[in-house]
Amino acid sequence: MTYRLHDVPADGGTLRVGEWGSDDPAAPTVIAVHGVTASHLAWAVIAEAIPEVRLIAPDLRGRGRSAGLPGPYGMARHAADVEAVIEALELPRAILVGHSMGGFVAVVTAHLYPDRFSEVLLIDGGFPLSIPAGVSKEDLLEATLGPAARRLSMTFPDRAAYLEFWKQHPAFAAEWNQSVVDYANYDLTGTEPELRPSASMEAVKQDSMDLYGGEFVLTAIAELRQPVTLMTAPRGMLNETPGLYSPSEVERWKAELPDVTIRAVPDVNHYTIVMGAEGASAVAREVRRRDVRQR
Repeated sequence: MTYRLHDVPADGGTLRVGEWGSDDPAAPTVIAVHGVTASHLAWAVIAEAIPEVRLIAPDLRGRGRSAGLPGPYGMARHAADVEAVIEALELPRAILVGHSMGGFVAVVTAHLYPDRFSEVLLIDGGFPLSIPAGVSKEDLLEATLGPAARRLSMTFPDRAAYLEFWKQHPAFAAEWNQSVVDYANYDLTGTEPELRPSASMEAVKQDSMDLYGGEFVLTAIAELRQPVTLMTAPRGMLNETPGLYSPSEVERWKAELPDVTIRAVPDVNHYTIVMGAEGASAVAREVRRRDVRQR
């Protein structure tokens, strides 16, 4: 399996794009969109699990090596960036996959550019989140993202300190691996002793407001032409239960959107559903199922 990087022209600058997989032009193509504070390296474990596909994953605007791209942000803006990647790399019709906030990007991208994608696979994201009782819209970022958002305002004296920060994260207590190390190292920007995470706080704030629905996201889900599957994690960002989608919410979505397939992935949390071995294997099985259908 090969790994290469591309710099793709986009509105306001360039997007960094990671690519894994086969050089075979007949290999199926997967476009993968990461979460709200992540980067394309969130997909490394999944890429290793499906080496027979060509997996294309951008650093979203305001994250990773695309952090310098200007706002405004939002799902439609990210969708336009995904379209720019497809055009620049001359990609064929693909399976579109999105994790966490990337699921919302995937829904809107598939809605705006329906001929580009054969199927949509959402991984613990993409369906509007419930607003916690008694929480104002202004407090939603803290209520939902919590430590992930606070991390963006922190600085670290060296890389070892940042790796130790991640080692203490409850989501990775049983899933620490080299891909997580690579992901964390890639996330850092600046110079010692003032290293910091690369994601833009402004981008995170703007994008997070789209996670709570709005008619545009709901309409996009209802009108998608492609088959849609949502994979859910039973545990959340801090390895707590329930996860982002509680059992009652899952039942509600099944009733409201009967054409969407919803599958629970056992014994994973919001991070390890993509960055752990069990989660990556489950996602790989779903991708292969879609590839078989396409053929």
